[in-house]
Amino acid sequence: MVRAGGVLKFAALIFAFLLAVFLAFQLLEINLDFKLSSVISRSMPVNEGSAKPVRYKCGLSKSCPLGHFAFKMTSGAASVVGPRICLEDKLLMSGVKNNVGRGINIALVDGRTGDAIKTEFFDMWAGDVAPFIKFLKEIDEGTVVMMASFDDPSTKLNDEARKLIADLGSSAVSNLGFRDNWIFVGGKGIKTKSPFEQHIKNSADTNKFEGWPEVLEMEGCVPQRQD
Repeated sequence: MVRAGGVLKFAALIFAFLLAVFLAFQLLEINLDFKLSSVISRSMPVNEGSAKPVRYKCGLSKSCPLGHFAFKMTSGAASVVGPRICLEDKLLMSGVKNNVGRGINIALVDGRTGDAIKTEFFDMWAGDVAPFIKFLKEIDEGTVVMMASFDDPSTKLNDEARKLIADLGSSAVSNLGFRDNWIFVGGKGIKTKSPFEQHIKNSADTNKFEGWPEVLEMEGCVPQRQD
């Protein structure tokens, strides 16, 4: 009887030992799983859906390569809203800045640094073309020239003014007419025609606004001058 009791006690001890071992392994496994899952969660990328959308300079649809300046510009809307010119995330000209006006709006930019040199507008409806011609002749070599129309950019333009703009790389200036919309980026000393230009004719058949064509918008990457 005593012997049977001793066997039962021994069996109980063995069972208790095995149970303790089992529980210990279970606890160890849970702890390891927690640590492993913690490490994995820290190493996993943030959910793309919760990440903020990437914003490029001037609101461009993609980034510019190294050695280029990002720009975005719009022409004026009829005779109501002025043009807007942005370069390297800096707003150079707009109605908000109160530095735009009827006619041709111009921003001059250092082709090496991207810094704004000067902004100006010239009234091509009721103004004088002589100050505009003088301004164009004084532009320094290597300057990036950005132009945008507002209301009417052409009535006072003469052949000399058109030739000076064409020398900056414009292809459309020779056909620029009354109340046409036009945006252009060229440069002093450019050797070829600029790829950054848009022009839409004022036409009663296609105008979006009564008496004026639709607004033009253009974005791109201007090569930085290296020499």
